[in-house]
Amino acid sequence: MPRIAAENVPEHRRLVRERIFTAFAELMAEGSYDAISMSRLAQRADIGRTAIYHHFKDRDAVMVAFATRETSEYVASLRAQLAVSDDPAERLRIYVRNHLALSERFHMGFGPQVYGGLPEEARAEIREHVVAVERVLAEILQQGAEQGVFVVPDLDATLALVHAVLGTRHLPAERVEEFVLRAVGAP
Repeated sequence: MPRIAAENVPEHRRLVRERIFTAFAELMAEGSYDAISMSRLAQRADIGRTAIYHHFKDRDAVMVAFATRETSEYVASLRAQLAVSDDPAERLRIYVRNHLALSERFHMGFGPQVYGGLPEEARAEIREHVVAVERVLAEILQQGAEQGVFVVPDLDATLALVHAVLGTRHLPAERVEEFVLRAVGAP
């Protein structure tokens, strides 16, 4: 029986998955998704080349699991920050600031090249991550519209447009925040 690196098997599996996720993030930062193989992931994670398949069936499964973990952490962090205020305008400011500050850490920007090359099932799972983040923004916008703080004639269009603005990486955060708030009619 192989040696485990923890006090029990579930903890060992968790630790190995974390090493695989760390390896995945490093390899994505160094190059392209196409350059990542299960063999390279295993080597970088310091596990056996065949052992990685005990955790994931292929690199698409690694990416989906990685994105799932990252999105969960991102949404939990975001909701914790939002809990400090009931004011819709302040909550939108918090959302914008957090999205801009944390997007580099939590979202690797897989982009259309990677997303388009995924199997349909993986694309659907990745889309669920986007929906989880959109749901938080939708709650803020709906709350603001109900209280008369925001003007949101089309929620879906507003969600898409706000996220498009938040994807702009080369503008000062203050300008992005100001633009988003003005776009929804916040005072």
